[in-house]
Amino acid sequence: MIKYKLKCNDCEIVFDSWFASSKEYEKVKKKNFLACHNCGSQKVEKTLMAPQLIGNKKNLKNSLNISKYNEVKKTIKNYQKFIKDNFKYVGKNFAYEARSIHYDKKKEEKGIYGSASKEDLKELKEEGIEAQMIPWIKDKEN
Repeated sequence: MIKYKLKCNDCEIVFDSWFASSKEYEKVKKKNFLACHNCGSQKVEKTLMAPQLIGNKKNLKNSLNISKYNEVKKTIKNYQKFIKDNFKYVGKNFAYEARSIHYDKKKEEKGIYGSASKEDLKELKEEGIEAQMIPWIKDKEN
C-alpha cells in the first residue's frame, strides 16, 4: 500500500488517498477513475510529499521502545540525583552502616546509599532493617 497526497486543480483542495502500488495509481489516473471528492473534477494530481521515515511496524516498534527506554532512563537518573543530593554514600559498607544506624539508638538516623549483595539485603530484612534495591545507571552515557 502507498499513500499519496493529492491536489484538485479546480477547487485546490488537498487530500490523501491510498493505492495498492504506484502502478495502481497510474492505472486509475489513466482510466480517469481518479476524481476529487469535493467537486468531482478529474483534474487531480500528486503533490510533493515527505517520505515516511518510520517505514514499517518493526521500525515503529523499535522507535517506541527507544522512546520508552529513554523515558525510564531519565526517571532513574532523576532518582539518582535526588539520592546523591539527600543521602550519604557509604559504598560497600552499606550493610554495616545500616545495622549501625538500626542498633545504635544514640546514632542519628539518616538516609544512606551504597552497594550490598542480595544475601546482605536478605539478612537486613530478616533483622527488621528496611533496605531497598534500586537500578543504578553509571554516569557515563552509553
